[in-house]
Amino acid sequence: MKTTYLLLFSSNLLLFLQRAAAGDAGFRTKDGGAISLAEVTAAALANNPAIKEAVRKWNAGKARIPQAAAWDDLRVGGESRVRRFVDVPPNAFMDQSASIEQAIPITGKNLVRARAATAEAVSAYEELRRQQLDVIATTRATFFRLANAHAQLAINQKNIVSLRQIADISRTKFEAGTHSAADVLVAETEASKVLEAQRDLERQLANDEAQLNALMNRDAFAPLGVPSEVTPKMPELSPTKLRPLLLTHRPEIRMAEARIDIEKSNLELARRAWIPDPALTVKAQRYNDAAQAVSELDAGVSFTVPWVNFRKYGASVREAQENVGAAEEALERVEKEALRLLHDQLQTIETAHHHLELFRDKIIPQAQQAYEANRLNYESGKASFLDWITSQRNLRDLEAMGRQHLADYQVALAELEAVIGAQFFPLPAKDVEAHQRGITAPATSKGGPK
Repeated sequence: MKTTYLLLFSSNLLLFLQRAAAGDAGFRTKDGGAISLAEVTAAALANNPAIKEAVRKWNAGKARIPQAAAWDDLRVGGESRVRRFVDVPPNAFMDQSASIEQAIPITGKNLVRARAATAEAVSAYEELRRQQLDVIATTRATFFRLANAHAQLAINQKNIVSLRQIADISRTKFEAGTHSAADVLVAETEASKVLEAQRDLERQLANDEAQLNALMNRDAFAPLGVPSEVTPKMPELSPTKLRPLLLTHRPEIRMAEARIDIEKSNLELARRAWIPDPALTVKAQRYNDAAQAVSELDAGVSFTVPWVNFRKYGASVREAQENVGAAEEALERVEKEALRLLHDQLQTIETAHHHLELFRDKIIPQAQQAYEANRLNYESGKASFLDWITSQRNLRDLEAMGRQHLADYQVALAELEAVIGAQFFPLPAKDVEAHQRGITAPATSKGGPK
């Protein structure tokens, strides 16, 4: 119990320092300026409303612990004669009395309730971690998609220039009488189609900017700069090493473990309900004609009698036992589901990395060579216009597809952290400090409550 309290306190302090360092500083950028992955991630962690909401809920959960551990409130009572309708000797009856009653938790039920409240606070902390991990993953994924949108627009613009050059060459050959007007029309049609695709790319870019602004708690219409390129590095993704990390750090597993602790505490409470906690009473009374302030001082003890209601308390124990079993089954289900998610995510990363390397090292260079060869052959009259325009279209599509594979790979890596529940790619301290003056990465389960 002491260790749990200390860990809760230390992790709370870490988050407090993180938020204090961030303060109310928002993400600031000039229109057209470059933005880095570290900057937007730090801004989202410092300002995201969902994280702040989760912090509030965690603080509320911790505030329930001392409430659960406290004794029952002291009961104070008093009585005074209003009117007597019979004649009695002066000291035959009491006219005033005052009493104090306190229940003594000798069974330790309050401590068991405190353990359950602590487990609930741990669950709230893991909810906070889940929110942080989701915000990090979503922010990074949106950053990569935004970078991809800018890159796709650049590729699109390059293709527009290329197609216009093709149209100019075709027009020159047409004017010279060596080619037909159809070649010019085909080149101009291709350029118009690329212009149409440009509008869709601009819409996707605007959507990504709006989502990234929302994650950083900024106005959706606020301007954002161009994301700086991030060099992808294939990390070591051994399932043998990632499985124990997953089972140790994933928030859903930690919450399922906390649920078992809660249900076990409830089972202990159900068993202790058979043992009543006594209530001690002290009562002072005064006769109506006595000179003393207190004529009598009485003390007593009272307690409930649960043994006669054995069906009620027996059913309570059975209910708690079933809830413990259900929580244990839920933990097993969550672990198996987490392993499935890890398996699927690793397959996604490996597939995206394979496509990325294949396009980068083979397919795009080969398409570039084919395009240059067809261009030279067309200019020398050895290739048809259809061969040239087809190779150009093929190169354009492959470049866009290769850039999309890069974004898919980066997004898959960002989502891996959310699946496992631990950060593999911590924020570069110098980059974060330059923008937010010392904002640190969120606490992982390694420094959280156990």
